[in-house]
Amino acid sequence: MALAVTPTKLVLGNWKMHGSTAKNTALLSELLADPAVNAPHVGVAVPAVYLGQVSAALAGQALRCGAQVVSCYAGQGAYTGEVSAALLADVGCDFVLVGHSERRQWLGESDVSRCAQIEQAYLVDITPVVCVGEPLAARQAGMHEAFVLEQLEALRSVLVGRATVVVAYEPVWAIGTGLTADNAQIEAMHRQIHLKLLEIVGESSNIAVLYGGSVKADNAQGIMAISGVDGVLVGGASLDASQFKKVCYGAAK
Repeated sequence: MALAVTPTKLVLGNWKMHGSTAKNTALLSELLADPAVNAPHVGVAVPAVYLGQVSAALAGQALRCGAQVVSCYAGQGAYTGEVSAALLADVGCDFVLVGHSERRQWLGESDVSRCAQIEQAYLVDITPVVCVGEPLAARQAGMHEAFVLEQLEALRSVLVGRATVVVAYEPVWAIGTGLTADNAQIEAMHRQIHLKLLEIVGESSNIAVLYGGSVKADNAQGIMAISGVDGVLVGGASLDASQFKKVCYGAAK
């Protein structure tokens, strides 16, 4: 079941390359016991090797299961190491991250690849969470808005006509650095992203623009109170039950 965009702020955790079967069980047990976390506007994107474990633990629960990447290839076939959208759907994924900056930077994902991944996710009713964001050099040069809007423009062909579009804005310079864009910077960029998405998909689409980049328990509520912020994408704090729960409490206010 795809993510639903509602007035409630979305809270999506990204476990990145972390986890173990024992740690996952303990973390999920604590999260599922809390109604503010075990809710349809909350999800966790986990490493592919743990999708079976996590989706089984979340079966019948409201907390959503997500993947961190999807193959640009369809269905099944001779693509060793790839995980298609159809395979993700089969194990119960509701959403998938697409184009995270770490994959763009370290694994060379291209616009062509991201377009294919988005297309494949939509085909099987998995919500792609499209990640965009500028490096520090673009921000310092005053080219940050143009940089991000060009990223979205490159995806126009696969976003046009979609009923639901979810974008996560993560300034690359604020991912895992402890730095966070200030409120004015976040509001300004989210406004531009919303306007660009309205141009691409129209007012009839359900649009959500999330903020990511060193989101933690002590800043999440303030970030989600900023105009145009429809939720958060949480990295390291999503691995700590106490922190992640506090982020979710902020979404409910």
